[in-house]
Amino acid sequence: MEEEIKSLIKVGVSTIISVSYCYFLPPRIISGVYRLISIIPLCALLFVLPLFFSFAIFSSTTAFFLSAIANSRLILYSFDQGPLFPLPSNLFKFACFTCFPIQRKRNPKSQNHFFTYVFAVKVAIFVVLLYVHNDVLSLHPALLFCLHPLFVYLLLEILLTLLRMLMSTIVLGCDLEPHFHEPYLATSLQDFWGRRWNLIVSSTLRACVYIPVRRACQSVMSSDYAMLIGVFATFVVSGVAHEVVFFYITREVPTGEVALFFVLHGVCTVAEVAVKRTAFVRRWQVRPVLSWLLTMGLVNGTAGWLFFPQLIRSNVMERCSIEISLLIDFFRHRLFHISQ
Repeated sequence: MEEEIKSLIKVGVSTIISVSYCYFLPPRIISGVYRLISIIPLCALLFVLPLFFSFAIFSSTTAFFLSAIANSRLILYSFDQGPLFPLPSNLFKFACFTCFPIQRKRNPKSQNHFFTYVFAVKVAIFVVLLYVHNDVLSLHPALLFCLHPLFVYLLLEILLTLLRMLMSTIVLGCDLEPHFHEPYLATSLQDFWGRRWNLIVSSTLRACVYIPVRRACQSVMSSDYAMLIGVFATFVVSGVAHEVVFFYITREVPTGEVALFFVLHGVCTVAEVAVKRTAFVRRWQVRPVLSWLLTMGLVNGTAGWLFFPQLIRSNVMERCSIEISLLIDFFRHRLFHISQ
């Protein structure tokens, strides 16, 4: 645990130096290719930093925050786009919006009590899964098929929601976009990936991949075909990015299963969008309950087939549970010694 804390300090210091450089020097360079060239060495460093950790929760978090989010936003900033443009008023805000998966809320609204109750229920379910993880792993494969997606979703939802609350109320003092919008209620793949699942990543991919590809294709084909190619290209890039993140977590040679998962969903989403535009489907609406069952069945079925096997073979779920328990015990003992 002490070694991981030392690595965390090293990565933190390296990140602060890198972000400070990006805040002070690149703005003095004209936007475009020249500014991008000035940022590329720092982007390469951010790709390496997750390898400093042996804990899966640290390596996956830094891969998500730095290698994926920060690099994407710095590349967008090179062309005066994304959440870093216009340039935040100070270095601290620039660092927050660069390194953390947060984004200013477009239409600020007060938080309702229903969200608080639902979030509390999710935390309670996750705590139960953490404390019985050994028993859960011995369950029948059919039950694990349902529990693995639930564990991953709750882990991401809770950690990112707590981060958003901290950054919104204490650090930045502004309303931030939520990361999830009840993805278990999705009634289509387009609804699941575009409007409910990991919205900050969806927004980043839309700016980095979908919009440039669609604009490039519109010059040689119709807007409808350009839109479909842009959607498929977004899923392909997401698949490659997830393969890289899985490598950081497992330190094993990529198998291609995760990339295939996203390519498959890209094909299915493109087909879904194309079919919805036909006159037949416009006249005959699928019942919401049926579309929900089909969507959840496809998402969970393909996830069990392609997304989770590599994580299961590497015991990532068990490792994360143990690492979280170790972190809790470590800080609890530290606080106990300080109080003494």
